[in-house]
Amino acid sequence: MSKSSSSSSSSSKVLHLKDKVSGNEADLALCNLTEVPVRELALFPKATVVDLSCNNITSIPPEFCSLIHLVKVDLSKNQLTCLPDDLGNLVNLQHLDLYNNKLTVLPVSFSQLRSLKWLDLKDNPLEPDLAKAAGDCLDEKQCKQCATKVLHHMRAIQDDVDRAREKRLLKEKELGRKKEVKQREREAREKEARKREKAEEKEKRRKEYNAQRAALAAKEQQKKKNEEKKKKNGQAAADKKVVVESAPKPRRSLVGLLFKLLLLLLLGLAGVAASCRLTELQREAVCVPINAALDDGLSWAREQEGVVRQLVQNLSTTAKEFLESTQTSKN
Repeated sequence: MSKSSSSSSSSSKVLHLKDKVSGNEADLALCNLTEVPVRELALFPKATVVDLSCNNITSIPPEFCSLIHLVKVDLSKNQLTCLPDDLGNLVNLQHLDLYNNKLTVLPVSFSQLRSLKWLDLKDNPLEPDLAKAAGDCLDEKQCKQCATKVLHHMRAIQDDVDRAREKRLLKEKELGRKKEVKQREREAREKEARKREKAEEKEKRRKEYNAQRAALAAKEQQKKKNEEKKKKNGQAAADKKVVVESAPKPRRSLVGLLFKLLLLLLLGLAGVAASCRLTELQREAVCVPINAALDDGLSWAREQEGVVRQLVQNLSTTAKEFLESTQTSKN
């Protein structure tokens, strides 16, 4: 039969599902189905018993696990190679017949079928540990034992899975913690680097500031030295000028002293001559030679009047030049 004809047949069977439901049972055995009519079964929540045996069903869709009202399901004599991962959602399932399929393993969620009391896994290529747990299901007692033992086996697998998941989660958590530690360490290093850079920048600015202050201080010191040097040079020049200016003073003082002594001598002589000439002392023996000398001098002076005038003129000119030269040297 072609795929199109199979689908057509399956569709026609599904369309007449109402005819297959009687009370709480839906009999879909020997309907040549290739898939489970989940949508149609969901329309009959009172049908808690579903017989899908003796069909060509190769897989069960995940939506089948939403039919939580199911209590008994017969999937024997199909072509199932696997069951949906969420099969454990069928919390009300008590009876499950999987006889003569192609199953090798069961989903881990199978352990959650806590209401399961009857199970048949005969004639399936089960993996050894699962096959050993399932045992035979030749009578009611063995099928009940199969359900109990398989649930126990799957719970052990569930525990292993949970431990593996917990271990994986712990490993991921540890990796996350290590990653977080590394992140904090990296942030701490970056913070320390920024702090060190800031300190280095601050130290650099401090050194630049100190260098500027040192340069200003050196400049001020050099300026002060230059001023002191200039002051010393000025003082030396002033001292030299004072020495130069004060050097002629002893000369002028000596000339003045001699001039004063000469003037006093002349005044003294004039006084003596006047005393001897005009007073009664002219007859004294001391004044006789003085008067005679004075008379001779006056006679000589009359004779040398022209010479004297020329001499006085020369002395006057010399004195005037001397005074002018002295005034110039002072300026």
